[in-house]
Parts: sequence; structure tokens; C-alpha cells
Amino acid sequence: MPEKSENQSKKVIVVGAGIAGLTAAIYAQKSGFDVTIMEKHIIPGGLSTSWSRKGYLFEGGMHWLTGSSEKMPMHRIWKETGALQENNPIFLRDPFYTLIDKVSSGANSLDNGGSSNNADDGSSTNSEEKRLHFYRNLSKLKAHFLEFAPEDRGAINQLCRDVKKYIHVHKTVSDIPGLKAKTPVHSTLPELMAMLPAGFRFAPLSNMAGKDYIARFKNADLRHLLSTIIGTRYNALSLIYTIASFASGDCGYPEGGSLRMAQNMAETFTALGGKIEYRHEVCRVEIKDGKACGVWCKPNRSDGEEEYFAADAVIVTEDARKAIDTLFGSGFHDKWAEKMRKNVVTEQNMFVCLGIKADLKEYPRGIVYPLPDNAPFKAGGLEFSELRINNYALYEKHAPEGCTAVTCLLLGDSYSYWKKAKEDGTYKEKKAQVAAALIERLEAFIPEIRGNVEVIDVATPLTYERYTNSYEGSWMSVLGAKMKFTNYPIKAKTVKNLYFAGQRQSMPGGLPIAAACGRTAAQYLCRDFKAVFVGE
Repeated sequence: MPEKSENQSKKVIVVGAGIAGLTAAIYAQKSGFDVTIMEKHIIPGGLSTSWSRKGYLFEGGMHWLTGSSEKMPMHRIWKETGALQENNPIFLRDPFYTLIDKVSSGANSLDNGGSSNNADDGSSTNSEEKRLHFYRNLSKLKAHFLEFAPEDRGAINQLCRDVKKYIHVHKTVSDIPGLKAKTPVHSTLPELMAMLPAGFRFAPLSNMAGKDYIARFKNADLRHLLSTIIGTRYNALSLIYTIASFASGDCGYPEGGSLRMAQNMAETFTALGGKIEYRHEVCRVEIKDGKACGVWCKPNRSDGEEEYFAADAVIVTEDARKAIDTLFGSGFHDKWAEKMRKNVVTEQNMFVCLGIKADLKEYPRGIVYPLPDNAPFKAGGLEFSELRINNYALYEKHAPEGCTAVTCLLLGDSYSYWKKAKEDGTYKEKKAQVAAALIERLEAFIPEIRGNVEVIDVATPLTYERYTNSYEGSWMSVLGAKMKFTNYPIKAKTVKNLYFAGQRQSMPGGLPIAAACGRTAAQYLCRDFKAVFVGE
């Protein structure tokens, strides 16, 4: 339980039980505030979510966790919030992706890269396949790439040099100025010095599109594999930073995935005395005399009336890009909000989830299937040159015995397409068409799928929008070439006792940003109310 404090009578309402909301709420409750989370869904986690269908568990949010390594500063937040516990140990998938290219029997092939006995390499290969692996270890990755595509020696060497420069770059964790903290936390000089070499490549990489960086590789399979890591809409720096994060030993997958981690955090919060009101969707933040003083929730009662909850402070962790337009009457008009409205470019995704009545343990956990140039996969008004498949056959409790949960992630701007389909009544039909087309494609790569698909579930940006109020159903902001890194304020400028936290407050977003912003929001709350911030 939190230590007794004069702020125990201070009521704080957190809007949203996503990762940012849970983080902010836990730290505020630990620091002596009386905290209630208002959540529209029936489960915690927000965009970091999983769902069950007929015995299959589909991971719809997290595919790796930045800060899963104990060596990373972000790990402190995951431990202090109870996100990582004994019930969700970290698994480091390696290779993270394996590209499987079907070729004619006489073609040049490299089964398993010729260098590993790891079961994830897929030992059941044949002479008609080329396999290209994305390894975590940078030396192993370099040697494998050079063996696979010697014609790309120059581009491969440059890639590895860039990754090496960024291997010590990570999200730092520090207290805000003027905070009274029980256990102060600040970045160390050696930590910051280790990141300095990356500065020399910052401008060239941030000004280059990721797809242009990848286009320098002559080998088509290398281009396909690298295009799959984070998609092709980001700048080259985002690609290099991500690969470096894997190479550093970070970015593991907690057992149980998104839902287990969110449940851990929710249980930590309620054990501290905090309250979560599920099925309570906040529709308006009440502001009086220049102060946030409560929230109104949409009808959840038989009389159909909105319900008001008073508070001394409000932390909005619902997607800020949407919240600034929907939770403040005529809108929220701090200067940063106007900038956010203008600059945010959303990253969206479609998830095709399949429950397969077959054991696919012989296939890699992460698979990339390149497609012919003249036959891309079409979905949501977009075209895809490769299929990115996650195979959960080797993960516990993701499927009934002898069965496998499989997901396909399709990244891109498809919100308008699905919104129009919803409006003209073709939404369900088009989702079914996407699933059927994907199954037909996958049958050529994974014969065991044919006739054995017993569960189909398709999530679109509208799905995420419906359950989480995410702007355009997105979970990150695109950081493209020549786009500036933008950090938006956590503490409102024109309204007292109002705070914002979440992935949208710092580009490009994602889980570590959400959690870090939640912690920072709790620190501003403590500083404003002259409370001691309690982390551990």
C-alpha cells in the first residue's frame, strides 16, 4: 500500500486503462493520491491487447517489448509497475524473422543459412527453398547476409556500421526538474557518452526514407526482409534504431503477451487501492475556473443520463490526437494541440487472425513470404510485396492442443478505405474477402492450412478505434524522412491540474513512449501538488 500522505484526499481521474493510463495511475497511487481509471472497454491494455476466439489467443498489439532487458533503463518502469513478473518471463526469439523464398529446384539455395541448429530456423527445409534469417547478433547477421548476397557487400557493411553506432542508443528514464522523489532517477554520464557516436549518422539517416535506404540492396530477398522489420513509411533512422535494439539484447516477448502484461499492471494498481471503472467511456473533461475538476461519462445506467465524477486532477491517456477534439467541448486549443492536429500522420494496421487445426511447430515463429512483383497481395486498398506471418505454435496457451494461432500483420494507411466500407455496408464482406484471399495465398506456402482453418478473425483500424478511441485506429505516428522528432507537453499550458500521457505525446510512439509519458504525468502531478513521487 502507498505511504500515508496529505494527498490521499486528492482525487485523480485517469482517462483510459491502456499502458500509459495504467503507468500514470500506479505511480500516482503509490505517491499517495486517490486514483480512479475510467475505461470504456471491459479489459485493460488499450492498444496493447490480445483477444480469444474459440480457444485461440490472438496477439493484436505487442510483438516485442522495448525495455524487456534488465540492462535497459525502461526495464525499471516495467518492474515498478508490475508489468513484468514471474508469470511472464521474457523470450528472445532468434532469428526474429525468417524469409522463405520458394525457388525452382535447380536454383541457388541456402537452407537455414547453413549456420544454426535453432529450431526456429525451420529444420524441415528442402532444396526448393531459400531461407534468409534476421538474427539478433550483429556479427552473425552480417556473416549470414554476406553469404546470402555477396553482391551487396557494400550495402551490408554500411548497414552493420550504422547499427553498431546505434547499439547503445535507448530510451532514457529521468525525473523532471524540481521533483521531490523518494528515489531520484537520472541518466548517468557514461550512459549518455555511449550514445554520442550515433550523432554522426543522425542527420543522414533521419533525412532518408527507409524505403530508399533499403532500395540500395540489389538482392530482392534482402529488400523484402528489411522492408518487413517496421514497414516502409518510416525514415532510415527508425529502421536502424530498431535493428540496433534487437542487436543490443533487448526487445523480447513476455509470455502471455499484451493481455498478461496489462493484467499484471491492473492487478498491481488495484492491490495498491486504486479503482478501475470498466464500461465507463469519458465523453467530456469538466473545466471550471481554468482547472480540470472532473469528467463526464457516457450513459452506463438505466436512465440513460451522463454520469459525473469529480476530481482534483485529470490525466488524459486516451489518444491525445482524438482527445483534443472530442473531450473538451469546442476543442482543446493549446498551441501544441494545433501543431499536433497539423502534423500527426498515423500508422495503422490490419490483422488477419487464423485458428488452424494443425501443428505448425516445424515452421519458424516469424516468417516473411516474398510475393512476385506482378502478384502483390491486395487488402484495404493497399498492395503488399510480402506477407509477414507470426506463428504461435511454440507459445503456450495460444491454441488448443495440436492446433496453431497464426496472424498476418498488414501495415499502412487503410482507415479511409474501411470507413467507407462501413458507411456503404460492405465492411463485413470486404473483411471476409481479405481473409479468404490470405488463406489462399498461405496455402501455397503452408500446405497444412488447406481445409484446416477453423477460426477467422479480421481486425481493421475501425476495430481499434471502436475499442480504444484511438485516432484513425492507429497505434503509432509515422516518422518519415525529414520529419522532426516532436515531443508534445505532458502538462497542459492553459488549464491547471490537467495532464496528457500516451504514445502520441512523443514521436513515433509505441509501448515505451506510452509508459514513459505515464510516469512523467504522475511526476508533474506530484510536483504540482507538492507530493513526494514514489517509484519503487
